[in-house]
Amino acid sequence: MCFSQYMKKLPPLPEIPEEEQSPLVKALLGLLAQYATRVASLEETVAGLKDDINVLKGEKKRPDFKPSGMDGGSGKKSGDTGKKPKQRAGSEKKSKPARSTIHQDVNIAPNTEIPPGSRFKGYRDFVVKDLLISPHNTRYRLERWVTPQGETLKAELPVALGGRHFGPDLVRFILYQSHHCQTTQPLLLEQLREYGLDISAGQIEWILSHGHEALHEEKDALLQAGLQSSSYMTVDDSGARHQGNNGYVTHIGNECFAWFKSTESKSRQNFLDILRAGHQDYCLSVDALGYMERQKLPAVPMVELRVRLGEGFENQVAWKEFLHSVHITGARHIRIATEGALLGSVMKHGFCHELVIVSDDAGQFDVLLHALCWIHAERLVHQTLPFNESHRQDIARVREQIWELYADLKAFRRCRDTFISLKKTCRKLEISFWDFLHDRLCLPESSIPQLSDLVRERASAPGYREVTIRVPFGRRAGWPLDRRVRKLSRLLS
Repeated sequence: MCFSQYMKKLPPLPEIPEEEQSPLVKALLGLLAQYATRVASLEETVAGLKDDINVLKGEKKRPDFKPSGMDGGSGKKSGDTGKKPKQRAGSEKKSKPARSTIHQDVNIAPNTEIPPGSRFKGYRDFVVKDLLISPHNTRYRLERWVTPQGETLKAELPVALGGRHFGPDLVRFILYQSHHCQTTQPLLLEQLREYGLDISAGQIEWILSHGHEALHEEKDALLQAGLQSSSYMTVDDSGARHQGNNGYVTHIGNECFAWFKSTESKSRQNFLDILRAGHQDYCLSVDALGYMERQKLPAVPMVELRVRLGEGFENQVAWKEFLHSVHITGARHIRIATEGALLGSVMKHGFCHELVIVSDDAGQFDVLLHALCWIHAERLVHQTLPFNESHRQDIARVREQIWELYADLKAFRRCRDTFISLKKTCRKLEISFWDFLHDRLCLPESSIPQLSDLVRERASAPGYREVTIRVPFGRRAGWPLDRRVRKLSRLLS
């Protein structure tokens, strides 16, 4: 018999008025209440452990009796189960605006003749959303005047133009297509010329890389604001090889901001340098010396550095001169001391001590408070051993969400493959892809034949010459197979 059942069989305690309760009685009643709460908690724990043991034995756990809905269910509507409707993983419903802005009204009468005496009953609105893309060239005619005194008066261009021959909307479009839509410059040049705009590749390059100082300053201010106000940040880096040199880009951000930096290294020293958010100093603070001790810097250089505790160094040149003066010349010792001084500078300039760095477990990011991102932790889901039925349901739910996201990814990849194939084929057939989309989506009857028919027509034309390529195996005259294939692909493209 459990304690709760035993307590139910005991006679109830008599009610003692407040004025008749002595200090001893009050203390005893308090102890009884504490013991009853503690025993009830232990009983729940024991019952849960028994259920786990039964599940491990292959038996069923105790049924979960839900409370009756007769007491609190009167306020619910019929058919309301209290559960939220199931949504696709990662989806977030957004409310639509009550009404879109109408730019043009087109009144359409019935096709049949309206009989005399008919009454007009209003309109049935049908809103069609479209996009107008066309070049718009403005000629500013700047007046020039000569005063009777011989002074020349000249009109000035609007400040928003910045002295450029391209308007702010075109600059915005080029920046949006390049940085948001990941459109390459050759494709962007082709796109703008298909729109009927007279522009060159050099002008696009100038628009993309010049005249954005204010935006550069705004971007630099993001990192310091994010580091000072966030509770965590995700970090990652990626590398590529260009003209025989390695290059890397580091990302820092969370749900509030994103910040990127291209560098020539992906070391911890480079990461700490980035966290300084533009500052150039080095600092021998308590945090710096603590880091050096954890990295097992030898005792001799540690003695030299402790003497200079609290000192700062203006830039990298001053820091290197100091290391040379205290005879810290080994590569490993210089690296540890520099990393520590960089960390001291980071903490000095407002870095939050409780900020958590979330990464893919790369060594260069393992500083301060470090955690593993969920994307990499998810790889171990299939290795997780459930302890009970609740754990099994949680794992199954996570896997279901993963497969739903994977299904959406497959649908996106199909569309991407389709449009890439159509775009590349249009280019080889010398057909404007912009005109092709207009023909397929905007015209009631297509004027451009099916691309498959054009491919067959091109292949069967009298001037078409079939090319047979034979690539021998192995090497010949020091020319590897992959190099020959690349050479042939360049000749054919």
